[in-house]
Amino acid sequence: MALSNTKTSVTTPSVISDFKEITKMRLSVSVVFSSLAGYLLGVDVVDFKVLLLLALGGYFMVGASNGFNQIIEKDLDALMNRTKNRPIPAGRMSVTTAFIISSIFTLLGIIILYSINKQTAMFGAISIFLYTCAYTPLKTKTPLAVFVGAIPGAIPFMLGWVAATDDFGIEPGTLFALQFFWQFPHFWAIGWFLYDDYKKGGFFMLPTGKQDKGTAVQTIMYCIWTVIISILPVFGFTGRLQLSIVAAILVFGLGLWMIYYAVRLFRLMTEKAAKQLMLVSVSYITLVQIVYVIDKFIA
Repeated sequence: MALSNTKTSVTTPSVISDFKEITKMRLSVSVVFSSLAGYLLGVDVVDFKVLLLLALGGYFMVGASNGFNQIIEKDLDALMNRTKNRPIPAGRMSVTTAFIISSIFTLLGIIILYSINKQTAMFGAISIFLYTCAYTPLKTKTPLAVFVGAIPGAIPFMLGWVAATDDFGIEPGTLFALQFFWQFPHFWAIGWFLYDDYKKGGFFMLPTGKQDKGTAVQTIMYCIWTVIISILPVFGFTGRLQLSIVAAILVFGLGLWMIYYAVRLFRLMTEKAAKQLMLVSVSYITLVQIVYVIDKFIA
């Protein structure tokens, strides 16, 4: 009896952790945060039912994309230290189980987003398709995979605005552009400090294919583009998406903080500097979204 209890206590958490791993729960939650920020920016009166539906639908869509990604890359994941303990390569979850989970998540995600409006469901479906059918296969073929992957990665922030307004225009386009350009320094920083591990799986993530000055310079340039786009709303030509002077200064300051770490990577050329840039980039996008939302409600 004691043995049976021990087995249960060990197995149950592993099932839960495997489920979290196959859907990449932490990443999914951060993506949901982006879409909720976009919703709050676009809405006149907050509808908490729509907010909840957006959170659930967004989570299911990202979880589905990650599940399909891990099915496709199961053999490559087994080669890398970072991913070899994932549920499928480690043998704790079958491909069939992962496929069923991912398929259910896809259906639930599209149905829930469709209940908000058709455009939201359409963009959600596009993001799953691009992530699974374009970005994932291209990762072993060309560094341009990061460009393709940045498209579904940039959709959530924009998706929130579309959910709030059922309209696609300059405002969600600006939110898309901000998160699109931000992803290059973010992913190149990851590609830099995990370079050797990615190499085992045959992934080409860095723009030059190497940890060199060319990659570092492009990282700085995309940080600068991100910062330029982030302050555009203060100039008044992004429709209803606006920023006060104070918020624009804060956002610009956050941008300089990220650029500093990109320049630092260029100077030091170390994996530690790349990891620091990655951590700063995550803080940057979260803080910018928070500043945008707070500014809208207090300005």
